[in-house]
Amino acid sequence: MKASDLFVHCLEKEGVEYIFGLPGEENMDLLESLRSSSIQFITTRHEQGAAFMADVYGRLTGKAGVCLSTLGPGATNLVTGIADATLDRAPLVAITGQASLEKIHKESHQYIDVVENFRPITKWNARIEKPEIIPEVIRKGFKLAQSEKPGSCHIEVPEDVAGIDTSGSPLPSNSHRPTPGTDKASAAKALQLIAKSDYPIILAGNGVIRGRAAEALQKFAEKTRIPVAHTFMGKGVLPFDHELNLLSIGLQAHDYVNCGFDKADLILAIGYDLVEYAPKFWNPHQDKIIIHLDFTPAEVDAHYFPEVEMVGDIQQILSQLTQEANPGKSIDCYKALRDMILSDLQEGSHNDSYPLKPQRILYDTRQVMGKEDILISDVGAHKIWVARMYPAYKPNTVIISNGFASMGIALPGAIAAKLVYPEKKVLALVGDGGFLMNVQELETACRLGTRFVCLIFNDGGYGLINWKQIREFGKPFGTSFNNPDFVKLAESFGAKGYRIGKAKELIPVLEEAFSQAVPSIIDCPVDYSENLKLTQKLGNLVISM
Repeated sequence: MKASDLFVHCLEKEGVEYIFGLPGEENMDLLESLRSSSIQFITTRHEQGAAFMADVYGRLTGKAGVCLSTLGPGATNLVTGIADATLDRAPLVAITGQASLEKIHKESHQYIDVVENFRPITKWNARIEKPEIIPEVIRKGFKLAQSEKPGSCHIEVPEDVAGIDTSGSPLPSNSHRPTPGTDKASAAKALQLIAKSDYPIILAGNGVIRGRAAEALQKFAEKTRIPVAHTFMGKGVLPFDHELNLLSIGLQAHDYVNCGFDKADLILAIGYDLVEYAPKFWNPHQDKIIIHLDFTPAEVDAHYFPEVEMVGDIQQILSQLTQEANPGKSIDCYKALRDMILSDLQEGSHNDSYPLKPQRILYDTRQVMGKEDILISDVGAHKIWVARMYPAYKPNTVIISNGFASMGIALPGAIAAKLVYPEKKVLALVGDGGFLMNVQELETACRLGTRFVCLIFNDGGYGLINWKQIREFGKPFGTSFNNPDFVKLAESFGAKGYRIGKAKELIPVLEEAFSQAVPSIIDCPVDYSENLKLTQKLGNLVISM
């Protein structure tokens, strides 16, 4: 068989369902081998879209999503999605074609050293120069991509190597990842610190979701009565309506949850990742006692020096701690904090003004979406509102990119989500800026028949930067632009298009959009003057505890 056949057999052994990508001269042998395989090749309209699809697939399933490109510009178009997967801790394997080995020592058409180009944004990458090493390279790429902390790996296949006749077989794929539990001494010290603490808080991150440890976290919190604040990517670790849920932390302002952190004397950082929200924002005086519980040791940071590090399987360690912990008592000041947050979340949720308030959009959206349905947020001003005000009840039902935080992820991400969960409603929330960054994948969605809804927060500008410029300098610069007719644009792709003309239209339009047999685009004008009110409220807030 050809080396490309062996390559595809190895991918099948890894359980690959989809490969997202574009064809090219240098990956034609791989594509021909894919033709007769069990793997579905999803032809996308841009390599960035392919990488984002693989990224979201990996985040939702825990299995590496796979994207494919040719050499040169095709490969470099993958960079943003590859980097996003690495910092969002989503397992991804990128495969790129390359010129023949006889060309890579000299100047050659479209040739750049992609392996070196990708090295800083991947966990590991390699060029296959002999077909005999294909099974080892693929097994290593998937193993590392899926190991904690997950991220991107990259495999380059020169075109002449792909066509060589060879023999071989895939290596066994072992899905079990060894994650030893913490030692008894560390657990005992952690429980001792908890017992001595007057105002502990749990800071939960996406590691809890990756580790399938949300239920274990809830049992631990309920026994110890310690409230839980979560990062943007940790939404759903505790149901929104749970009495111990203090909701999202992550605004770089002195917000409600930070007021709780001011009072706290002990922070249990569980599955927490510094790339989301730097500890200097919640431990500015470096005076908090910190317990670190994660799959990997703590990162070194001047504001993050744990007294105890418990490294291993998060679910196992939490279960161990729950068994040995003494029952705790409710902390009244945190209950008051939660009540204040919930009260604020209701403000504006029934406002009938037009353009719509962000609070009203999210409130109405939540009425239409089931607790198991999936919302994917793009990056922009709306992301802050989603993180703060959109209720999540289950892990992986609100997908936010907040490690690399790349605009343009939501539309292609919604395609991947619908492929993984065809029975669920999938809603992509996007700004008008991020939407047009990967709008070409709307054709991919229509071709595949992935029925999701994309709701555009339309303010005619880069709203998040506008918000920050006004806060910092008093006026915006370089953030405004014009938009096409989004309804006609949607229809030109074969999708259904809607425009919201008044607040009361949103719920019926959403319901109709979800009933369509094709993807739907909803143009919803938004009043982002609420951004500045939120900044002022968070900046001036003082809570007496």
